Parts: sequence; structure tokens; C-alpha cells
Amino acid sequence: MSRRVAITGVGAVTPLGVGADALIDRWCAGDVGIVDGVAACAGFDPADHLSVKERRRADRFTQLALVAAREAITDAGWDPGLPCAGERVGCIIGTGVGGIGTIEDQHDVLRDRGPGSLSPLAVPLMMANAASGVVAMRHGLKGECYGTVSACAAGAHAIGAGLRLVRHGVVDACLVGGAEAAITPLAGASFVGMGATSASGVSRPFDRRRDGFVLGEGAGALALEPEGPARRRGARILGWLDGYAATADAHHLTAPEPAGDGSARAIAAAIADAGWMPAEIDYVNAHGTSTPLNDRSETIALKRALGDAAAAAPVSSAKSAIGHLLGAAGAVEAVATVLAFERGVIPPTLGYEEPDPELDLDYVPRVPRRLARNGRAPRAISNSFGFGGHNAVICIEGAGR
Repeated sequence: MSRRVAITGVGAVTPLGVGADALIDRWCAGDVGIVDGVAACAGFDPADHLSVKERRRADRFTQLALVAAREAITDAGWDPGLPCAGERVGCIIGTGVGGIGTIEDQHDVLRDRGPGSLSPLAVPLMMANAASGVVAMRHGLKGECYGTVSACAAGAHAIGAGLRLVRHGVVDACLVGGAEAAITPLAGASFVGMGATSASGVSRPFDRRRDGFVLGEGAGALALEPEGPARRRGARILGWLDGYAATADAHHLTAPEPAGDGSARAIAAAIADAGWMPAEIDYVNAHGTSTPLNDRSETIALKRALGDAAAAAPVSSAKSAIGHLLGAAGAVEAVATVLAFERGVIPPTLGYEEPDPELDLDYVPRVPRRLARNGRAPRAISNSFGFGGHNAVICIEGAGR
């Protein structure tokens, strides 16, 4: 069995606001959710969305996942009733570090007040799989349920895993996504210590002045269904998840392989999985972290995988607007790609003003542009590359309306 997989709902909480519409509309308007060198979800107050019990039993990364998932489920029309039996609905949510806020807080409690003062919920809150488990419990999703943990590729890995489950009939629907809330003293200082984050506090992917990523937080979620059942129930199809592939660099724990071998193989394999040709790529939602090494290796990888077609493909990075959401990045960027196609635009790379002579693709500088219409639904790849050498690429096609 192999079924085409429809995207029927999306949700997001990002530094640009609560809701998927805020993500794409404010990004395209040129708004930046970075303040004082970090990209926090300042507009997200858990008390506005979750009960006291839900807040007490969820680390911030799980709280973000709950709100993004609820939006995606509502958008898909899965509420008040799921599209099929709960036993046939999966839930896969990725994260890079999980409940690190809980870990740091409870360590302080242990040190200052002793073990008797620790929260009995400490372990459930800090678990990397907590978001998937809590979302599944909240909505009665009783199919395959787990978390993917692969640094900045985790959200894309979760989407790819859900695609395979739905495509091959293991489940009949799947909620997928990623969540992260790692703007904490330990994580922030660690990234600074390893020289990964921007000293200037500015995210400007592919620009000559790029000097590291800006740490962000947020969550993204997508509802996936097979084409046939989605059409029969009259679902609004936002787009199609047509392909996925993942590889490993097996090169370095934090640095990408300079020649882009692993990421190029992932891009090529994802396109092949979708049955596309490189010349059919209308947009590349780049990993685009604003680090010197990543942006260079990703550019090289795109050229290796797409060949001559790379020069014609618009490339932009959401991280120019929202910073790097680590394990949530791939999911949030997939949501943005779906909605960009729905609106008929290519979002910009904000802050791109000084070209790097070594990077010569079309990075859509500063302002969005209209999506070119060529007689078929638009097609995009969305790249996610994580510490550990993890590469995950997904292929998204617009609904074609």
C-alpha cells in the first residue's frame, strides 16, 4: 500500500506570535522576532491557552507543542471528532533537548533545598518524549506515538516518520511536529561557549557578515491524512507531503561536512522519493542558520543535488525572522512553506544585504516575491540539518488551487 499524503491542518507558536498565520504574514511583512539577541515567544502566555493543571504538568516546550497541535487539529477539522478511530491516529513530535528548563530548575531545587523538595513531576516534565505523549493524551491519539530527538533535524524527522506511517497504512492520520524551549541559562551559555551563536545578535543567513545563529523557541504542527479519506470527508487540503529522506554526515559532532555530501544526498533522495525532477523545485526553504559553515555547506549541497537547476530556485531562510528554533525548526519551517504556497509568495531572507562571494544562489533578499505560476502546483524542499550530522529533507507540494 502506498497512499498520497495530504496536509490538512497546520499550527504554530513562534517569536512572531501565536498562530500559523502570524508566522507567515509577519515574516513576509519583514518583521523580526529577535529582541536583544534572542528569539523568544514573548507573545505566548501559557495561562491564555492552558489550564492550571496542564501548565503544572508540562515543561514550556510541551506547552508550546500543545498549543501548536491544537491549532493544527482544529484547522484540520479533527475537533470535536477525529477523522478515524483514535487507535489509527499517530502522534510524533520532535525536539532537540526537551525539558531543559525543568532540568535546570530542578537542579537548583536539589542543590539549594535538598532532594525532598524536588517535584514528583520532574522526570515526566523533562522527558524528550513528553510533548508527543501529552498531545496524544489531550486529543486521544492512540496510534504510534513517540518523539524524535536529533537536534535541529528533529522536527523534519518527525514529519518524515509520519509521512511513512500514513503513506504505508500503518496509521490513517498522524499529528506531526516539533517543539523547543531552550532559551535557558545553561543552553544559552553553552552555545556561546562553543561559538555557535551570533555575537552581534542578528540572524542574517547567507550574508557575508553572518556570525552565528540566534537562539529561538517555538513549536510547529501539521495534520497528515491519506488523500482518499481526506477527500471523502471533505477536508480542506492545504498541500501535499510528497517526499522525505534522511542521511548522516558521519563527519563531526557539530560542524557540517564541508562539501555538503550528506545533505546533498538527503536532498537528492527526497526529490527522488517524491518523483520530482530538480528543475521542478520552485522554492527551497533552507536550513539557513546564519553560521559561516552551515550556509556555505548548504549552498554547496544544493548545487550538488540540483545541478544547473540550483541557480533558478529561490532560496530563503525563516531563521532570518525567528532565529533558530532547534528541534522545532523543521516543523515550523514546513508550516511556513505550506502557507507561503497558499498565499502565492516566496518569503524573503531578511537582513541579507551584503552578498558573500562564495555563495551565489538566489537568496530572495529582504522582500517577498510573487510565486511564479507554471501551470502546475508549486513544489518546495525544506531542509533541516542538525548537530550530530543529521540531515532531513521533506518535499512539499502546494494544493494547486
